[in-house]
Amino acid sequence: MTYEDFASAQSFFLWSTFAIALIFGAVVNKTNFCTMGAVSDWVNMEDTGRMRAWVLAIAIGVLGIMGLEAAGMVNLSSTFPPYRQNNLVWLENVLGGALFGIGMSLASGCGNKTLIRIGGGNLKSIVVLLVIAVIAYFMINPFPGSDKTLYSTLFYPWTNPTTITLTTQQDLGAMLFKDNVATGRMVMGALIGGLMLLWVFKSADFRSSFDNILGGLVVGLAVLAAWYVTSNILVNADGEVMSLQAFVQNWDFYSPAGAVRPADAGPLAAQSFTFINPMGQTLGYFASGFKGTLLTFGIMALAGVIAGSLLWSLISRSFRIEWFASVSDFVNHVIGAMLMGFGGVLAMGCTIGQGVTGFSTLALGSILTFIAIVIGSAATMKVQYAIMMRG
Repeated sequence: MTYEDFASAQSFFLWSTFAIALIFGAVVNKTNFCTMGAVSDWVNMEDTGRMRAWVLAIAIGVLGIMGLEAAGMVNLSSTFPPYRQNNLVWLENVLGGALFGIGMSLASGCGNKTLIRIGGGNLKSIVVLLVIAVIAYFMINPFPGSDKTLYSTLFYPWTNPTTITLTTQQDLGAMLFKDNVATGRMVMGALIGGLMLLWVFKSADFRSSFDNILGGLVVGLAVLAAWYVTSNILVNADGEVMSLQAFVQNWDFYSPAGAVRPADAGPLAAQSFTFINPMGQTLGYFASGFKGTLLTFGIMALAGVIAGSLLWSLISRSFRIEWFASVSDFVNHVIGAMLMGFGGVLAMGCTIGQGVTGFSTLALGSILTFIAIVIGSAATMKVQYAIMMRG
């Protein structure tokens, strides 16, 4: 997909994101695909249906990336965020994942579920979105009149020293097959993705559940579609074909007539769905008065998921206005949203951003985050259940 000018390429980059997210949002609403619900069903009812749907999405992502990389159709060595970076921030992955897992249990759903519920008329989720957005924004952006962020103040001084600098990128293929990374990625992708599919379809109940299969299938394919599209939108710059990110990094050299330079080249790299940092980006976009230079993949993804969910809610006549049931319900959701804001940025992703998108790259940090999210959420549910029984 090569364009003769930057504006056309960027437009396709943004609107294709919206289109994929629209389908994503509609199907997730229709099938009730929910990562927090997956943990809840497993912990409280020993029902693994929605957990298998989540793992199916991961398996499709892993196997799909294996195939796309082998065919030279994507290059995930430099992505946004940098899942395969050689700096393994394991403590931030684990701590952030645990905080996110606790938070999504208190707030009745992860970042993705928050967007789905907004599309379905849930006003509680608007509050959750706003709280996450404020925390996520100031985790990365400095406070007014300061050069300090929430991350640099609260976390960096004691988490950064634990960073491990690897001799390779941190995906399992590169780490285990140092002399032949391409083969390693194929082997590990086929092994892990294949084992996941075996576990998923081992259950007769899951095999008979249309919605669970559809939900996992579409989420996995949507993640792959975004990876593919964002990896293959190119600009013909005076005869030299380059990525959007590279074009912006050399903006002054090309000085494209009539085009507006994006505020940052990073969000134009190859990427796929994640929802916590983009909530902060969306807040910045609104606060700027909708400056086009701040419009990103993440903002369009958020808008697309909400729109898709709204569309399905209207078609199925399931749109319902919902508000907090009590003061304690409000407090739980606000605390949960704060934890998701901190955890989602610290861990570099959410149940979709790390649990599917990051996991599809087989990055060790993504796998650690996924495990920490599940453990944090499951432990919180156990504590909530114990408190309820004692009360």
